[in-house]
Amino acid sequence: MALKDITLGQYFPGNSPVHRLDPRTKILTVVLYITALFLAKSFVTYGIMFLVLCASIALSKVPVKSILRGLKPVLFIAVFTAVLNLLYTPGEHVLAKFWIFTITLEGVFTAFFMVIRIMMLIAGTFLLTYTTSPILLTDGLESLLGPLKKLKVPVHELAMMMSIALRFIPTLIEETDKIMSAQRARGADFESGNLMQRAKAMIPLLVPLFISAFRRADELAVAMECRCYHGGEGRTRLRQLKYGGNDWIALILFLVITAAVGVLGRFGL
Repeated sequence: MALKDITLGQYFPGNSPVHRLDPRTKILTVVLYITALFLAKSFVTYGIMFLVLCASIALSKVPVKSILRGLKPVLFIAVFTAVLNLLYTPGEHVLAKFWIFTITLEGVFTAFFMVIRIMMLIAGTFLLTYTTSPILLTDGLESLLGPLKKLKVPVHELAMMMSIALRFIPTLIEETDKIMSAQRARGADFESGNLMQRAKAMIPLLVPLFISAFRRADELAVAMECRCYHGGEGRTRLRQLKYGGNDWIALILFLVITAAVGVLGRFGL
């Protein structure tokens, strides 16, 4: 897996219907989408969620190749989870049995649905960062968490930290790729050997990567101080968030889909 395949945190500028939605709407619809995925239990409900995902990707106009490339880093986790579910899920219909492991028909279905759920969950959540700039994402999170301010929770600071962390993921990945290229030019080998040897070969990357990360963090702190940033107290926004007709349509549509998937799941469909 190449580092360029990790697309988490990237933003694709555009003017699609999904880009124009209020960030709060997109955050809430993603929450509803994840809820519906966990309520899905059969081919029918997963088929509905797959159609919802395809429609969302089509409306966002984000390249499908970018979505698929972003799924590569989690492919190992999905396969590993599927193997565990395949070997340890009990059931009445035994397909194979060896040593202490028993493969059942129920385990096959559970493993299959688990892979589909993980992949669809990652693809759906990626659309949030692909179509929402870090600034709007911060504003949306702060607005949704606004009621917590009454409990003295530093909502603005938490939202700012999350968005900055998300924003710097592509930067750190790019920095890692540059360091690896420089060390390869000096004879370093990151691809040969077993898993432990590859892990040890990655250790020399940590020192320059941490130094670079701390330097960028220091530069960001200085830049924020130079612009008189003092947290969210009394802070105004350049763009005021307002719900539009499309936002209400999207929210109602996802509420209906989540409720429908939940009802169908209750009946085993």
